[in-house]
Amino acid sequence: MNPAVINQSLSNARALAFLRISVGILFFIFGEYKVFGTQFTLHGAFQFWINRFLADGAYPFMLPVLRGFVLPHATAIAFLVAYGELAIGIALFLGICVRPASFFGLLYMITLLFSSNYPGAQAPFWQYFGASLDHFVLTLCFVAFLIGRADALWSLGAWRNAKAALAVARSQQKAR
Repeated sequence: MNPAVINQSLSNARALAFLRISVGILFFIFGEYKVFGTQFTLHGAFQFWINRFLADGAYPFMLPVLRGFVLPHATAIAFLVAYGELAIGIALFLGICVRPASFFGLLYMITLLFSSNYPGAQAPFWQYFGASLDHFVLTLCFVAFLIGRADALWSLGAWRNAKAALAVARSQQKAR
């Protein structure tokens, strides 16, 4: 195999692993304050944000969902959000269950995007992207983690595989 291709692949794997770990740290931070504090889950912060989305930012098709389903089940959904963010953060940071975590992260980001980034019916097409940058960038990260092998480096799985390969190599050397 061409050494330049190997170096390029290793650089790409490092970049994707760095991005995965960075997003994992962000989600860990987002989730831990919600899980270990009670303001978000039990004292109305989640409902505050949903009401804010309803007042100034939800896409029209999300309004009945937010009013009719999310607000009536706000406490349960707040716990789901808090523990979901924490689980996504831990999974991405450690490099375990990266694809399932990325799928749920993608679903979560799309939900947030449609719940909070509506620029208005009269907005030009490009403003839909400009209004959604805070969620769209993380959406793209999750897509990259789903497409690529974000767990190929700097993950528990990679460490376990390297450890197993080393054990096999040692046992083959002893057999000679």
